[in-house]
Amino acid sequence: MDLNPFDISVFLAFIGAVVAFSMFKSRREKTSEDYFLAGRGLRWPLIGLSIVAANISTEQFVGMAGQGAGDVGLAVSNWQLFGSIGIVVIAFTLLPRFLKAGIYTMPEYLEYRYNSAARALMALTTVVIYVAVLLTAVLYSGGLTLQSIFGVSLTPSVWLIGAIAALYTVWGGLKAVAWADLFQGGALLIGSIVTFFLGLHACGGWETFATANADKLHMVLPADHEGLPWTGVLSGMWIVLVYYCGLNQFIVQRNLAAKTLRDGQLGVIFAGALWLLIPFAIVLPGIMSYQLYGSQMESSDEAFPTLIRNLVPAGLRGFMLAAIAGAVISSLASMLNSASTIFTMDLYNRLLDRKASQSRLLLLGRVTTAAFVVAGCLLAPKLADPRFGGVFNYIQQFQGYIWPGVVAAFLFGMVVAKAPGAAGVAALICGPVIYGLFQAFSQKLHFLIQVALTFGIVVAIMGLITLLKPLDKPRVLPVREDLDTRTAPEVKIAAALVLVAVATFYVIFW
Repeated sequence: MDLNPFDISVFLAFIGAVVAFSMFKSRREKTSEDYFLAGRGLRWPLIGLSIVAANISTEQFVGMAGQGAGDVGLAVSNWQLFGSIGIVVIAFTLLPRFLKAGIYTMPEYLEYRYNSAARALMALTTVVIYVAVLLTAVLYSGGLTLQSIFGVSLTPSVWLIGAIAALYTVWGGLKAVAWADLFQGGALLIGSIVTFFLGLHACGGWETFATANADKLHMVLPADHEGLPWTGVLSGMWIVLVYYCGLNQFIVQRNLAAKTLRDGQLGVIFAGALWLLIPFAIVLPGIMSYQLYGSQMESSDEAFPTLIRNLVPAGLRGFMLAAIAGAVISSLASMLNSASTIFTMDLYNRLLDRKASQSRLLLLGRVTTAAFVVAGCLLAPKLADPRFGGVFNYIQQFQGYIWPGVVAAFLFGMVVAKAPGAAGVAALICGPVIYGLFQAFSQKLHFLIQVALTFGIVVAIMGLITLLKPLDKPRVLPVREDLDTRTAPEVKIAAALVLVAVATFYVIFW
């Protein structure tokens, strides 16, 4: 795709303005709470848009649109639609508990509930997954998109994206990330919706498009479907989404930074409402692209980039490039900040230097952010190997090593008050091991079913340990005295509207 001077100017102006504004807004970060949790002062609109910007990246533009173009079709939207349900439930269950405890990270909660070993295990596993899987995949998919659309080679694209994200994240921490997300999340939604209408027009309108792709416009797929069977959706997807929406640091960190419980709850519900746009912004354009340009693609992962390359007119290309670059930069910055937070607070400050000064924690947070982006940039080009089976599949399947054990540790610990520390540690160790065995010896089972079976086995192990050696008395969690834990009426109304909208979508596209 050729860019004229106006397109280039729009792109440079957008990226420059975002970086400059986010650095300006975060110029006074002096403590670890300022840097990692934005001084616990985020309001709900910023939280909601920031969650969306962190969640939606080129892994969706490339991977989710690719699965939509492939044999999964619209059903890949289950990830976002179930996510909207999950995040509403979490707003009323897990979020108040975490905000009331005043924690910095998810691993920190496990120390209060179980012991320091549980905290260290989750922290180490999370950092490895973030750097080796999430950071790497986001960088790769972002580089692939720039390569597909603009002809820029993969490795330079990866390093360019990494450098921009690292610049303002190293400088200002979570506050810089959140303010950048405000602009980049908005551009992302606007740009992708514009692409949807361009694609719909090229396909001849909705009726023509729906008739030509009737077999792909279903949310429920057969039990023997290799891509996303309904059995996998019902058995394992809820475990994934409890982790992703309620226990995943790079999403939850914004909630932990909320000024009030009302801001935290409205923020995540707002994010759930915006997720309802994703089928129209990403999945359906992927299906449209395959209908229009399938013969031009070597793989379905090229669906969204191909649609942009062929349909977006000169004059809008700079904005679309900025939206795509902003999407990957937002997700990357969020992951960098969260990985740095966990490494600094859960591993260094807790295990190596409990008396570390605020200046040292800030310095370490910045250094580790830079180190993690370098590691991700070095690993990202290796995902071009076809053995990984597509970037979206790579992300989902490899995160299975962390989902079942972590969700079991948190939920079992909340429900069973006398579960001992050994039960929590066992969950975090057994989860990856059991899932790995399923991956090695039961490859015919969809990975979501493997996740569900792993979760069930881990819970059984925790139950046995608790039965043999229960706690004498439940552990006491810390409490923030300055937090009002009452749920505002408008929060309940907003949650109900989101759930009705999700139900309506499933009725229409059953």
